[in-house]
Formats: sequence, structure tokens, C-alpha cells
Amino acid sequence: YANIRRLIGDGKAVTPNAVRIEEMINYFRYDYAQPTDGRPLAIETNIGSCPWDEGKSLVHIGLQARKVSTDKIPPLNLVLLVDVSGSMESPDKIPLLRAALREFAGSLRKEDRLSLVTYAGSAGVVLPPTSGVHKIAIENAIMRLSAGGGTNGGRGILTAYDLARENFDEASINRVILATDGDFNVGLSNTEDLLSLIRGQRDSGIYLTVLGLGTGNINDDLMEQLADMGNGIYTYLDSLAEARKVLMEQAGSSFVPVANDVKVQVEFDPDLVKSFRQVGYENRQLKNEDFSNDRKDAGEMGAGHQVTALYEVELTRALLPLEPLGEVRLRYKLPGDSNNEQ
Repeated sequence: YANIRRLIGDGKAVTPNAVRIEEMINYFRYDYAQPTDGRPLAIETNIGSCPWDEGKSLVHIGLQARKVSTDKIPPLNLVLLVDVSGSMESPDKIPLLRAALREFAGSLRKEDRLSLVTYAGSAGVVLPPTSGVHKIAIENAIMRLSAGGGTNGGRGILTAYDLARENFDEASINRVILATDGDFNVGLSNTEDLLSLIRGQRDSGIYLTVLGLGTGNINDDLMEQLADMGNGIYTYLDSLAEARKVLMEQAGSSFVPVANDVKVQVEFDPDLVKSFRQVGYENRQLKNEDFSNDRKDAGEMGAGHQVTALYEVELTRALLPLEPLGEVRLRYKLPGDSNNEQ
């Protein structure tokens, strides 16, 4: 949504491949009920008229992850992995990131730890794990960020995960935060190689957040795939306000996982539904048999996170009051647990 907003604000045409309908829908917050009975997730369903086809209905399915109050957020053990290659020198990339990270550093607690790894042609540790109480040291490292050189993203990812594993803390939220325009052109630049690299790290208990920056050569599709493969989230930062929203206002959903490998299976009653179409999520659909396959990876949901899906359906007849249209099944793993719950 933020990328589309930027394109429109700049007076540029919105190309079709820049639009992912599910991200337009999920950018906004909805008034879903919180989970009960100690469960991490709750389901809410509704049906209404379809605004673009009077002959069809729109089924609305919402997932709500339980919220975690700010004072209950576990310690954060974060490794910031920043692309400082030459393609990152424009004002909407490194300069925007510096301003955002400087504010974020100010929000860190003494129990939080932050590391900083940069990469261009090579990768290196700029700041070892540092307590949030040492804000001046953290801010100084952030303000020294500057761009130049090629983009060896693969080496940077390996360095960041190595550092995260060396300092892994079971009592903390362990996460790598990758900030880049996705222009990997040195080392592992092949998409499948990069995805394979991330895939090999996702069972380590270290989550991945990808922050997309800039215009022009931004590789939006790749960054979304990397986040999905790394049990994490991808978001595009078009402004300092968007960075504040992701890094501070929504810190729970951005950093604190409450459910992993979340899968949703929807089955409509064929006596009531003549046809149906899921709106969006084309690159995230699973096969029916994948729902019960515990080895099949799926998405992460953080504290307070919401996921909304819409289905365009053609009914065979008018529904009676309280008549169920079908069934929604939910499957997930608790963080740190290899067993699925349903």
C-alpha cells in the first residue's frame, strides 16, 4: 500500500505488478474481537453484497492475533542488516533509514540488544550486540551509515544470521531486520539461491523482517519472497511516518511472534455456493493437502497482527437466517513448538 501511495503521490503510473490486492486490504486495521480461552488467534466472518457485481456476495474472513501490552514485550535481540551499496545513496533510501533508525534507537529499553551489520561488495559487523541503554553508541553507528559499492546481499544475510545465532537468547525475540532496495548484484544474486539461503535459516528460531526502500530499481517481489521464506514480514517504507508505524507504533505485530506457520482452509457448502474466487493472495495459496502437512511452511503472525481475506461467491439461493455458508479451519504452531494446533 505504501508503495502504491508513493507512486500516486509522485504522479506516476501504477503498474499492475505493483498491486497486490491482499496488501491493499491488510494495510488498514479492523475492529476484530480479541482471542479468548488463551488461544493466540481468533476468527471472524461476515457476508455482504459484492460492490462490483450485484449478482454475487462477498465473504469476509478476518484473523486477529492476541495483543501484547508494551510492558509485556519480551527483550528484543535484533540484528539490523543494512544494504549500503551504491544503489542506496538516494534520499529515500539511506538518509530516510538513518532518520528512522535513530528514532527507533531512542525507543529501545535497557534489556533490548541491537547489532548492526552492513554490506555492499562485502559484509561486516559495524556494531556488536549493544544494550538499548547505550543509545549514543547505537546512534553514532547509525549516523555513520553511507552508501557505495556493489551489493553482495547473500554475504550480508549470512553474516547477520551468524551474529544472531552466536548471540541467540531463548528469553528474547531474536530477529534479523534487512533494510534494502532488493538490488542484489554481487555473490548470490539468483533469486532461488537467495531464497534457499533464507530457507536454511528459518528453523533456527530467528525471524526475518524486510524493510523495502527507494524507487526505480526496487525489487519488491523478491523482498516479499525473502520475508515469507524467513518466517517474517515485509513492509515498504515510503516515509518517516511509515517507518514510525512499523518500528514503534506496531512493535508488537512487527517483532513479537504469537503463531507460526498459520494456515487457513476455507470449504464452502456446494449446495449453497455455485462458484467462488479468492480476492488476492495468488502467490500464497497452498494446495489442499498442504493444510495438514506440518512440514509445509506458512506465514507468521505477530502480537496484534490482523489478516483479512475476501471471497467473491455466487450463491445458489438466498441464505436463511444463521445458515452456515461453509467452514473455516485454522492451523498454526506456537513459537518454539514444532507441533501444529488446530
